Amino acid sequence: MLSCTTPYGTLQLQRYPASRDTALQAFDTADLYLLQRLQQEPESDQPLLVINDSFGTLACALAAAGKTVHSWGDSWMSWRALQSNLAANGLGSNAVQFFNSTETPTGHYQQVLLRIPKSLSLLQDQLQRLRPLLTEQALLLAGSMIKHLPPSAGDLLATHIGPYQASLGWKKARLLQCQYDPALQPHSRDLASHYPLEGTNLLLSNRPGVFSHEKLDIGTRVLLPCIAADLGSARVVDLGCGNGALGLMAALRNPDAQITFIDESWAAVASARDNFAAAFPARSARFIVSDGLSEAAANSADLILCNPPFHQQQVVGDQIARRLFRQSRHALAPGAALLVVGNRHLGYPQTLKRDFKHVEQLAAAPKFVVLAAS
Repeated sequence: MLSCTTPYGTLQLQRYPASRDTALQAFDTADLYLLQRLQQEPESDQPLLVINDSFGTLACALAAAGKTVHSWGDSWMSWRALQSNLAANGLGSNAVQFFNSTETPTGHYQQVLLRIPKSLSLLQDQLQRLRPLLTEQALLLAGSMIKHLPPSAGDLLATHIGPYQASLGWKKARLLQCQYDPALQPHSRDLASHYPLEGTNLLLSNRPGVFSHEKLDIGTRVLLPCIAADLGSARVVDLGCGNGALGLMAALRNPDAQITFIDESWAAVASARDNFAAAFPARSARFIVSDGLSEAAANSADLILCNPPFHQQQVVGDQIARRLFRQSRHALAPGAALLVVGNRHLGYPQTLKRDFKHVEQLAAAPKFVVLAAS
């Protein structure tokens, strides 16, 4: 837990999951820049909307100042961090009203703080859905660390909300200040993408922001042929499911298997649900938005399929993968296996051997390996 001094007071903040690396903070200068700029605006009697608040810093600061705050985002981990940080600062869980990405906020907003996401499809979807909620004099303040600011983010703001001005850089952060233009008539479109699941007649649908939005990623392609067709009624988990490609292949090859799809992204789990319903309209499966298998019972899975993420927000590393591996060890039944695909340079064989007795390579490609750990 680290102290963060904001224009609205000092907070105690922590990432979720907590990290021993003190360099990994729950806030950055883009958060502080947004709060500084917002403080220059007159008070509004409308709720403040915060979008893509990575660890709840923006919402906590504003709620601690007594403001009515709504928060909107796609990450369960971000929502969980918000809950922890509200509690750490003496605020109730109802101090901020949260909407996940499958929902649309219910307020009318004069002031909006937006952390610009990596996914431009997610940003465009959020702006399309946000516009009808804005009041006539609405101000949208979008912030990012400069090194992570997509070049076309400003164009999307101008297209969907109104004219914008870019700020000077401050401590490696930048703001895009956007004023609502009621005369704009932007064209809204369905931003879901579609492509086939290789080797099948299934079509994968991907909601905005879902990993591998435009095409099936290479790692998944390498892992798909390793999914057996003799699993019977095994309990199979697609961990970090994205659009559900791995679980769908397991279901296709094993008509009696019990499939569970888990991801921390609401959009990902919704996409997996869409795809499973389209492929198997008479069949049921479980769909869970959570921190991986953190709430799974011991001995509750016979096979776990995982193409783990190697980043959380903008931080690259294997912290999330290692967490998923430990969770998998707890959830797997005796003799069951975790099938993992990863870039060779990530060194997953050594990482898995910390938690599993047996680790073997099942397949390989120039950049990827598939490993079975049991």
